[in-house]
Parts: sequence; structure tokens; C-alpha cells
Amino acid sequence: MSLTKHRRDMRKHAVRAHTLQLQIAAAGITPGKAGILHPAPYLSHSVTIDIDRLTEAELIELNHRVVARLKFLNDRRAHASMLEFRIGEKVRFRPDGHSEVIGIITKYNRKSVTVITENGQLWNVAPMLLGKTATEPQAATAPVIGLPKK
Repeated sequence: MSLTKHRRDMRKHAVRAHTLQLQIAAAGITPGKAGILHPAPYLSHSVTIDIDRLTEAELIELNHRVVARLKFLNDRRAHASMLEFRIGEKVRFRPDGHSEVIGIITKYNRKSVTVITENGQLWNVAPMLLGKTATEPQAATAPVIGLPKK
């Protein structure tokens, strides 16, 4: 085997091994005793990637993984914010160029909640932009209807 072919083969193997290391690191797995893979402790290690050595296809794959991870983190953050509110709860928010709007949550969407305002407008609002309003005692606003005694 010629020296150049040998070097080419070694580079291919190094790229494959590096790709496998990236996949293992992205999954949060570290090698343990006897080569057994174990989940890594949360945020206990950092992964250094030399992007200058990656091929175009590997860079595209890495980009797709980074974008997917960022979308996942954003969705998780929106979902956590959404759980702070309940359907039927009175909320407030301030849209750009408008005064503060007060309404009631009527529906959870994937990344937003639907709010119906006091004047009947529907708004889809990111839960991070919502604020809770001061709740009024229910007895003070609800009408009381007297029922005849038997």
C-alpha cells in the first residue's frame, strides 16, 4: 500500500471516529469502565469541536443538530412559561404600538396561548409576554340570585 493511500485511509477512519465522538457527546454519553457507555452528568463536561477539520457534509449535519437543539430548548422554555397560566385565567400583555391589553386565556397552542380580550379580540401571545392581573374576589363581581324556599 502506498503512503498516500495509507494516509487517506487513516484520515477517513479519523473522521468516522470523530463523527462518532460527536454523536456520543451530543447524546450526553461518556465512556465508562471497559468501554461501556454511560449517560454523562448534566452539564459536567464540555465538548470541543475543531470545525476546521470537518467536511462540508459534517458541518451541515452539525448545523442541523444545533438548530434542532435550539428549537427544542425554545419550545421547552415556552411550554414551561405556559404552565404558569391556566385556561380561564385573566392576564395582561402589552403589544408593540398598543396600550396594555387585558384578557382571558382560552386555549393553549404549541408555542403560544390564545387570549380573548374584554372587547372580543383574539390574540395569540407568547406566554413569556404575559403577566398575571390582580384577581378580584369572585363574590364581589358575581350576581346573587335568590331561590324560593320550599
